[in-house]
Amino acid sequence: MWKCKTMLHDFQGALQNLEKVDVLELNDAFTLSLHGEVKRMLHDFQGALQDLDKANVLEPSDITTLARHGYVKMRLFDGHEALQDLNKVDVLKSNNAIILNIHGNIKNMLNDYEGALWDLNKANVLEPNETFTLGIHGDVKRMFMIFKELYMTLIRLMFLNQT
Repeated sequence: MWKCKTMLHDFQGALQNLEKVDVLELNDAFTLSLHGEVKRMLHDFQGALQDLDKANVLEPSDITTLARHGYVKMRLFDGHEALQDLNKVDVLKSNNAIILNIHGNIKNMLNDYEGALWDLNKANVLEPNETFTLGIHGDVKRMFMIFKELYMTLIRLMFLNQT
């Protein structure tokens, strides 16, 4: 029922259904992870982190929970912690295009354009022509070119100031 409500964008209704499940199955990692996902959809990032943290304590190697946790950390602009979560996922299940997309997006946010391009190129090899990957890839390339132009301008100005 929670999934139907989520698909209909009734996130509050989905959360209420998950809370009923939580009463029946107290401290269930799967339910807590779903709680966190629905709260993320509601943009309650702190609430999502609380549920995902609890789920992670119960099931520390759950790939879905770690990926969700990393994504929420990214939304809170905590790129370094987000990368730590996604690196754990990569160890458990390497070569996942979705994780590489999120990795690339976070590295872009941290201005690591070369690292972002590396992850996005790898994701594109795994799932060619995926629109999300190609969109982020274009954004990163654009930012990388702006960064290179600014860097070259700075070098030229430093050289002119020395003469």
